[in-house]
Amino acid sequence: MRRIRITVAYDGTEYHGWQVQPGLETVQGWLERVLTEIESAQVDVHGSGRTDAGVHAVGQVAAFSLENPIPCDNLRRAMNRLLPRDIRVMDVAEAAPEFHPRFQAKAKTYEYRLWRGEICPPMKRLYVCHHPYPLDEAAMMQMAPLYEGEHDFTAFAAADEKDALGASKVRQVLSARLWREGDELIFRVRGSGFLKHMVRMMTGTLVEVGKGNLARADFLARLEAGFAGKAGPAMPATGLCLISVEY
Repeated sequence: MRRIRITVAYDGTEYHGWQVQPGLETVQGWLERVLTEIESAQVDVHGSGRTDAGVHAVGQVAAFSLENPIPCDNLRRAMNRLLPRDIRVMDVAEAAPEFHPRFQAKAKTYEYRLWRGEICPPMKRLYVCHHPYPLDEAAMMQMAPLYEGEHDFTAFAAADEKDALGASKVRQVLSARLWREGDELIFRVRGSGFLKHMVRMMTGTLVEVGKGNLARADFLARLEAGFAGKAGPAMPATGLCLISVEY
């Protein structure tokens, strides 16, 4: 039995997220469907993590086990021939038998993009959040690095079915930066791991800073354990993209 690692890019617009859900189109569901056809037996695909409905990826990592001896390059071509055009396998490689893309991930990088122009070009609309309203971008840029370090991100997490397990919501953010490129305001964050809606709520909190609704002390309070309430709000899924996963 071979262990295969793949890098996947997808436009999440038409999908109900990464994770398989009965009766719904998902990215994981499509990959398993295609691989099961190639293998002529059920193939289970494990990703580095779940992306929500409407979220995109250029560097999602997944793995599965396969008996088929097909060479990696041919497997990539076969998968892309069978997959819809908004899901592409960018790379296929042999992996160690014990490789697991989620449990062995060291860091992930996400980007959130805000379109600041008055008019959002139609070709951009699915990949940005259009926010043409006044924002103090300089203040937002100053605050973004305050996310760095180890913090309790409970206030930045949406309710999750795993909450009943009582797992820690402390995460380490390795870098967090916000900058402007033309009409786009880009928030890039790299961290050890992320909670449900965490990056979208981190971005939403920066937007509140830009609106003048949060001072530095209010911002930092949301990173403290025991903060009463939620940060955010969570920004729309369209502006979020998983950039890469490190091992």
